[in-house]
Parts: sequence; C-alpha cells; structure tokens
Amino acid sequence: MGTIWVVLIALAALIAGVALGFFIARKYMMSYLKKNPPINEQMLRTLMMQMGQKPSQKKINQMMRAMNNQMDK
Repeated sequence: MGTIWVVLIALAALIAGVALGFFIARKYMMSYLKKNPPINEQMLRTLMMQMGQKPSQKKINQMMRAMNNQMDK
C-alpha cells in the first residue's frame, strides 16, 4: 500500500514540475522576444525590396507597428 502513495506523489510532482517549467519558459521567451524582436526595420526594408516594393518610411513604420501590436496580444 505504501508504494502506491510513493508512485502517486512522484507522478503528481512530475506533472506539477512539467506545468511549472512550461509556464516559466513561456514567460521568459515572451519577455526575450519583446526585448529582442526577431525582425527590425532594416530587415523589413530588405525584405520589401526583395519582393519588388519600394519601401517608404511610412509603410515600414506601419508594418513595424502592426507587428508590435501582434506581439502585445
């Protein structure tokens, strides 16, 4: 009877550890991406030029704002 309790406690601790680790890693990645966005204005400008568009500063600012709004959600 004692080994069943040990197994149940170990299983509960494992599930709690996995859940806690997931949420900590998620929070860390969200803050990391907020501080270090994966794309900046220069990358966006290069991408638009490769697609055959002439990027204006207004268009780049609009796209950066849209990406930042998407990250905040």
